[in-house]
Amino acid sequence: MQISLPHNFHIPVMGLAYSIDSPIKVACYGINSAISIIEDNLLETMRKHYSQKYGENYTPISTKETDYRVKRITNYLNLVQRTVNTEFERIKNSTFDLSSDLTKYFEMLPDTGELKKMFHRFLQTENLSERDELEQQLKEKMVPGAVEVNIMTKVDKDNPGKDKAIAPNSSDALTALRAYATSELKNSAIIFSAGLNPRLFNYMEEFKEFDATGWGKFDKKVVIKVSDYRSALIQGKYLAKKGIWVSEFRIESGLNCGGHVFATQGLLMGPILNEFKEKKEELKESLFSLYNPAIIAKGQEGFSEPHPIKITVQGGIGTSEENNLLFTHYKVDSTGWGTPFLLCPEATTVDDETLSLLLNSKEKDVIRSQSSPLGVGFNYLKGTSAETERLNRIQKGAPGSPCTEKFLISNTEFTKEPICTASKKYQKLKLKQLEESKLPENEYQQQREDVLSKECLCVGLSNAAPLNYKVPFLKKQQAVTICPSPNIANFSKLSTLKEMTDHIYGRSGLIKESNRPHMFVKELDLYIDYLAEQVQRTPNPDKRTLKNWKAFCNNILEGIDYYRKLLKNKVVENTSDFNKALDNAENTILKTKSYLFE
Repeated sequence: MQISLPHNFHIPVMGLAYSIDSPIKVACYGINSAISIIEDNLLETMRKHYSQKYGENYTPISTKETDYRVKRITNYLNLVQRTVNTEFERIKNSTFDLSSDLTKYFEMLPDTGELKKMFHRFLQTENLSERDELEQQLKEKMVPGAVEVNIMTKVDKDNPGKDKAIAPNSSDALTALRAYATSELKNSAIIFSAGLNPRLFNYMEEFKEFDATGWGKFDKKVVIKVSDYRSALIQGKYLAKKGIWVSEFRIESGLNCGGHVFATQGLLMGPILNEFKEKKEELKESLFSLYNPAIIAKGQEGFSEPHPIKITVQGGIGTSEENNLLFTHYKVDSTGWGTPFLLCPEATTVDDETLSLLLNSKEKDVIRSQSSPLGVGFNYLKGTSAETERLNRIQKGAPGSPCTEKFLISNTEFTKEPICTASKKYQKLKLKQLEESKLPENEYQQQREDVLSKECLCVGLSNAAPLNYKVPFLKKQQAVTICPSPNIANFSKLSTLKEMTDHIYGRSGLIKESNRPHMFVKELDLYIDYLAEQVQRTPNPDKRTLKNWKAFCNNILEGIDYYRKLLKNKVVENTSDFNKALDNAENTILKTKSYLFE
C-alpha cells in the first residue's frame, strides 16, 4: 500500500522568519511546512547562509539585476528542495540504530498509520530474513514532507522598472507567484491567504505548472486559506473558471490564530467545520462543473470525476483530544500546529531573546493589536524588542520606523506615492492632522494611539532568523516582532521535534495546566471580546454597523446552541467548565443585544 502522507499535521507559515527554513529542518522526517516568499531580501540572506553551510557556491543576486526578486525567491526555493532531498536520502540510507534519524523518522509517525504498524512489526520480529525484508519495505515507503509556500494576497504593491514606469506583472505577489511556478519544487503547494486577489488569480492562468498531470496529480497544488465556507466557494469558483483546481481549503480560526486575524461575522469554528463536512461533496461538484469545461476549452483532456479536495484546519489547537475531535467528528484531512512549534527549535527559527519571551509569556501578554500597517487586527506578543524600540521613539518625540523594505506601503492620504502607516513620514503627517482636527478628547486619543501602535512588520517579522544565525540582514535594524496565537500561554518549555509530535498524537503531554479552555471555548471568548471592542470603538454606529452587530450576535448565539448539542451528544467531553463558559457567553451576548437594540 502506497503511503503518501506520513503525518496528518502540518506546520503553517509563521511570520516571515519563523518558518523560513522549517522545510530544511522537518521535511526529511515526512512533515509538511510552509515558507513565506514575499521578503526576497530575507530569502537571499538565508540562501547565503545555507549555501555556506552545505558547501555550495554562492553568487549574490543584486537588486540591480533584471527580475532580481524572482531570481532570489526561485534560487532559495531550489536550494531548499536540494537540501531536503539530500537530508532525506541521508536518513533513508542510514541504519536503524537506537538513536538514529532513521529510527526517529518512524518513531514520530502516528500510531494509527500503516507505516508505524509495519515499523512495530519490524522491531518485534526476530527472523533475520523477515526483518531485512521489512526494513527494505519501510525504506521504500518513506517520503519527505512537502515544501509549501505562502503568499499573503494583500501584500501586492506595484514595482516600477528602471524607467520608473510600472512594469507588467512586476508586483510583489505576482513576482512571488512566478518565482514559485518556475522553481524546482515538486510535490509542493502554494497557499494563498488573506482573501481573493483578482490580479494574482488571473495571472495563474499563464503557468502550466498548476495543471493536473493526471487525475488527482499535481506537481504544484493550490491551497486557499479561508475562514468560512462562503469564502471557499467564492475563491474556488473563481479559480475553477480559469481551469485551476483548488486541492485544499485550509480553514483558519478567525481570531484564535497567530499573525493577522480576519474575524468572521460571529461564525464560530465548530459550525464552520460542520458546514464543510456536510457540503464537501457539494463543493467538489460545484467546482468541477466549472473546472472541467474550462480545461477542455484550453485544449486539455477533461476528467470524468473531480480531483480530491482536502479540508484542513488550524488555529488554537492545543491537545491531542482536540486534534482527534477534528479528525473523528469533522473528518478533516490534516491539522495545522503553528504557535506550539515556536518553542521547538528543531522545527522553527526564533532568536534567543524572543524565545525567552515566548517561554515566559502569559495570557495577558498576547493582545489583538492595531500594529499592522495593513489596518487588519494582529495578534501580537508584548514586550518584544520591536515594541521597546517603537515606544522609545515615541518617548523621544520621533515616532515611526524607517521604511526600507516597503512591502506594506498602501496609504495615499498625504502623498501621491503610497507610503506605510508605520513609517516616520506618515506618522508625522497624521499626528499633525489629528492635532489640528479638534476631535473630542476620547476620539482623539483613540486615533492617536492607533497611529502610534503601527509597527514595521517587514523588518520585525524577518529579523529572528538573521539574528539566530548571525548573518547580516539590515544594518542597524535588529528589532523583532512576533505574533503567536493566544495558545502560546499554554506552552512554557522548549521541546524536541519528537516531544512535539508525541504531544500532538497523545503519546505524552506538554501542557501542565489543567485549566486551559477548550479551543472552541477560547475562540468563543475571543469573539465576544472582539465585539465588545468594536462597540467601544464605535460610539455612534450607523444603521449598517448596527445591522452587522445584530447578525454577529445571532451567529454567536447559534454557535453556542451548536456547542450545547455537541455536549449533549457527547461529541465533546461534557465538562462543567465548558457548560459554564457557554452560559457566561450567552448571558454576555444577550446583554449586549439588549443594550444595542432595545
